[in-house]
Amino acid sequence: MKCPPTLPTEEARLQALEDHGLGDEQSLPSLDPVVRIAARMFGMPVSAVNMIGSDHVFFAASVGAGTMDMGRDVSFCAHAITQNGVMVVPDTLQDERFHDNPLVTGPSNVRFYAGVPLLSPEGHAMGALCVLDDRPHDDFSTEDQERLRELARMASDRLELHRIETSSERTRPSFDEYAGNSTTPVVWFDEQRRVVAINTAAAALHGYHPAECVGQPLDMLLAEEEHATLREGIARAVEAASMQDLKIPTEVCGRRKDFTHFLLGISLFIWRHNGRLRFEAVLKDLTAQRREEDDLRRQAASDPLTGLANRACFYRRVQDALLKPAPDGAAAVLMLDLDGFKDLNDTLGHAVGDSLLQEVARRLARLAGHTLFEAHRSRGPVAARLGGDEFALLLPGVAEAEAANQLAQRAISAIHQPITIAGHEVRVGASCGVSVAPLQAHEALELVGNADLALSQAKTEGGGRSYVFVPALRMAAVARRLYGMELDRAVDKGELVLFYQPQVHLEDGSLSGAEALIRWQHPQRGLLAPAAFLPALESGPLAASVGSWILDEACAQAAYWRRHGAPGLRMGVNLFGVQFRVGDLVTEVMDALARHGLPPDALELEITENIVLDHDDVVPGMLRRLRDQGVGIAFDDFGTGYASLSLLTSYPLTRIKIDRGFVQGMLESRREASVVRAILDMARSFDLQTIAEGVETEAQCERLRSERCGEAQGYLFSRPLSVQQFGEAYSLGPLRKATA
Repeated sequence: MKCPPTLPTEEARLQALEDHGLGDEQSLPSLDPVVRIAARMFGMPVSAVNMIGSDHVFFAASVGAGTMDMGRDVSFCAHAITQNGVMVVPDTLQDERFHDNPLVTGPSNVRFYAGVPLLSPEGHAMGALCVLDDRPHDDFSTEDQERLRELARMASDRLELHRIETSSERTRPSFDEYAGNSTTPVVWFDEQRRVVAINTAAAALHGYHPAECVGQPLDMLLAEEEHATLREGIARAVEAASMQDLKIPTEVCGRRKDFTHFLLGISLFIWRHNGRLRFEAVLKDLTAQRREEDDLRRQAASDPLTGLANRACFYRRVQDALLKPAPDGAAAVLMLDLDGFKDLNDTLGHAVGDSLLQEVARRLARLAGHTLFEAHRSRGPVAARLGGDEFALLLPGVAEAEAANQLAQRAISAIHQPITIAGHEVRVGASCGVSVAPLQAHEALELVGNADLALSQAKTEGGGRSYVFVPALRMAAVARRLYGMELDRAVDKGELVLFYQPQVHLEDGSLSGAEALIRWQHPQRGLLAPAAFLPALESGPLAASVGSWILDEACAQAAYWRRHGAPGLRMGVNLFGVQFRVGDLVTEVMDALARHGLPPDALELEITENIVLDHDDVVPGMLRRLRDQGVGIAFDDFGTGYASLSLLTSYPLTRIKIDRGFVQGMLESRREASVVRAILDMARSFDLQTIAEGVETEAQCERLRSERCGEAQGYLFSRPLSVQQFGEAYSLGPLRKATA
């Protein structure tokens, strides 16, 4: 941990703290709105104004801070005041200054920090305005830093006002020393309400030069309707020789030299001067402040690119909609994601991509019935951009799933209309997930989460469509999460096992090979089929290591069986998509073959269309290198997707696996039979081998044999078998001893 350096102007800096009345470590309620706005604006759990003492720090204002070590040597803000701009620490654990800081390693768990110094009028850094989070952020942009600086300027103005208020209670210097050069408007006046002194800031606020105001009644600065109230209040103060318990308004109608009016904030203080009472009025143009606060609130609730509501605002609006009593508490949420946006963005550039997102936002805003930059104020439907190319619609009062789905279809249709950007006519599709309350959810997070699950299902089914949430989606997600949590243990404890389904020659029924299929021997739930846990495995961090284990174990078993009665056996192994991204798959395969003394043609790697489409630029090269080494390449579930025909010319395939759906329907459906026949004809034309999956009856077997299909697998021949069952079924010697 690196302790913060002491500034060369430390003595003057500490004096500035004292001059601002902050030497006794008091909190300042006037700073509370600043930290609240900062926390909301940046979506951070903690925001604070920290003042830096000689050996400690203290909160002048904070939100969400809790108990923290307030020593200066561990303070992030003590580092921030040594810099001119915003200090951003994206991940404290990766920063040599803070990785072992108690605020990072202890209960506070600070992982992100952004802070900007708060300066006195003389330029001394008294403290810092900061935001913190317990998770790292690499997305705190230049625009975010400028917003934090704007809030810091607001905080500095309020500190300066506090300095003036505090100094009014002490022995006062001359007006020029005290407020002459201050940017805060200050007026001194006497018991008769005549202006004694006024600084340039106060005079300019009302359109005057200071010399025009001195000796004139204070009334000249106020609208006529305010004169009586102020006159009575000052008279009572003179009588009581105190401002205590007097109800004098803090917001009045100010008047400028040109007789225009504005909202004026006024704070009054009193002291004795040469035996007579003297008053001080600290002024502020509240019109500008209100406009600034409105702008900050809008920025905190709006997406800067599109002007739609942002994620935080959208969640608040969903929450507000559901808090209303029935039937007003009904609402629908539509989650939308653009199909193929990344490819378009990469091809045409980010400028075109941003323009596309803005046009999609305009179309959704029209559908929701509001204009951009006012989405967050709407009490009706709300359109939002949640990030990237993900959008959302909130439809209060819509309780029927069918009605919500019709609106989803309208949204998809609106987005799909042509868009002309920089001379390009662009079309983009969208997928949509739909969820309604109270039928499917009662909480905002649940409703939005349900719509998100439905969106994932819509994209899984091919995109360009909407999908209404059903409880089965939530159950599947919970199951994936539970299995994902347990998979680490399963791998460590060796609970994953391989079963093998025989593949046979249709001509004589002899064994030609086996497909290795993963199973999970769960200690409580028994033997689990891949459908139960494979989605969690494929999308999790263990896919690459489990894929490597399957490859090695299947090669070892194939080598053993080839030495014990099946010399020509071919082993089929399914690949995970991640295996094409992690490491060198070609080297891994060849090493496994060499390790177990297995010839390359004894191994057949099976790929699916998802792998091809997700990694189109990587897969062909790796597969060609493997094919050049003699390894077989089979395309699984052929005929069920979109890219099958192109694969025959662009990929080094050796075998096509005919999907079980076509095989099981070919006896009853002429169309299914035609598909099977066409696949077999194409395979022969391209000199590829074929194997039919899911064969369950003799009639199917006979039809495939008559169509000259080479091999088959399915329940007619055998279900997937354990190692022991497979060996016994085909007399392949004793059970192989597993190696560590």
